[in-house]
Amino acid sequence: MKQFLFFFLFLATATTTLSAQKYFTRTGHISFSSDTPIEKIEATNDKATCVVDTEAGRMEFAVLIKAFAFEKALMQEHFNENYLESGKFPKATFKGSIENLAEIDFSADGTYPAKIKGEMTIHGVTQSLETEGSFVVKEGAISAAANFSVQTQDYGIEIPAVVRDNIAKEIMIDVAVDLEPLKTK
Repeated sequence: MKQFLFFFLFLATATTTLSAQKYFTRTGHISFSSDTPIEKIEATNDKATCVVDTEAGRMEFAVLIKAFAFEKALMQEHFNENYLESGKFPKATFKGSIENLAEIDFSADGTYPAKIKGEMTIHGVTQSLETEGSFVVKEGAISAAANFSVQTQDYGIEIPAVVRDNIAKEIMIDVAVDLEPLKTK
């Protein structure tokens, strides 16, 4: 009986410890901008899901395409129907890892540069992505941020000739997430 109780306590402690190494959010912020001499287009999405495993250095993002909000409703409609085809490709994802995990101390306050590498899928096309970002640890809370660019042609996004000069070929993306410990039920 003592062995069973010991095993149960060990398992409960191990589960708690493991879950504390994973952090998540459902309210991550992703914005993008297309800036040309003719027009600046910006959109934001505050419903990105992110999970970061601080022990293994793995991270995943998922964002619903239809959740991007634009200043003009017509831009949002064209983005969803004509360019990203959100009915056919409802989400974008990133699955990757923190390449310099050993240099980040998630238990100590500070700002830590991060090298991120993985695969991003947009519009049904998956491409390798490498970028730099940062993790900020403050009083046990973890936040992360990164910015990078993608080429529309790399993801099979076709821009009609009539608006080709209005939309940049290189889209700038900014990501910011405030993470909290993932609790298992």
